[in-house]
Amino acid sequence: MTRPGMPPDKTAQGIVIILASVSMMALTDAIVKHVSTDFTVWQVFFARSLFAIPILLVICWISGVSLTLKNPKWTVIRSLLLVSSWIAIYASLPVLSLSVVAVAMYTNPIITALLSALLIGEPVSRRQWAGVLLGFLGVIVILKPGTDAFSWFALLPILGAALYSYAMILTRTKCQNEAPLNLALALHVTFLATGLLASLVLLLIELEMTTKETFPFLVGDWFPLQMEDWALMAFLGLLSAIYFIGVARAYQIVPPSIIGTFDYAYLISAAIWGYVFFSESLNLSTIGGMVLITVAGVLVAITKRPNQHQVRDAM
Repeated sequence: MTRPGMPPDKTAQGIVIILASVSMMALTDAIVKHVSTDFTVWQVFFARSLFAIPILLVICWISGVSLTLKNPKWTVIRSLLLVSSWIAIYASLPVLSLSVVAVAMYTNPIITALLSALLIGEPVSRRQWAGVLLGFLGVIVILKPGTDAFSWFALLPILGAALYSYAMILTRTKCQNEAPLNLALALHVTFLATGLLASLVLLLIELEMTTKETFPFLVGDWFPLQMEDWALMAFLGLLSAIYFIGVARAYQIVPPSIIGTFDYAYLISAAIWGYVFFSESLNLSTIGGMVLITVAGVLVAITKRPNQHQVRDAM
């Protein structure tokens, strides 16, 4: 679906881009979970973006992309939403398995469909409502609220999913004409600033050691990086630079509710990397929930789209 004044959708290209991007994203998240016992999330934000920003600047220079933003206000808002999303997601990684975090995150295509209805006027059909209900049933099957197996930390990636979905709606409606390189660059500048600011705040307030030991990934001390640590952060910077460009481009050229469905490839990648890095195996309830959520996303995506005149600008 293309709104008046927008370039035509490039669905096949967008699907290929999002599949490659979420595969790299899953690998990055697995590495972040792996280092969460040694570094704070703020240190990861800062060090990763310290490498990603020069990489993006070089790509901009080679590609001849101007660094001037067409709509800086919405680009900043988008970046803040995505940084907030990753804070919520990364905060849950030391506690939850990578597969459970992935499933909780991937309520986002369902949330995206609902936000698309609210913000850009896409009507929610009966089939879409069935997909929404089925998707949240899948989440309940996996997270088991009300039982001893449930962890309140599981709500963090769901919050992250909601923030991510809103950011992708803005990518489609307010930032579609921005260069994907500039969107990725703005995001990494925000990551860098957030990591540095949060680290300085923690240094100044001097929390008690018991608090730091309880939540080391969020409020722990800055850990000195060795040469191999800097090399790992450089690799994370390269991966994140590439996948943030890819995600921005995919959501620019394909409607969010369609491309969001192929975002589900992250679940497969997360399960693979969870097994490789942490020997995590999927139980029947997790597999069943994944199936329900994936079917839900398909139900949302295959619904017939409204005509162009039925869609209005967001907000």
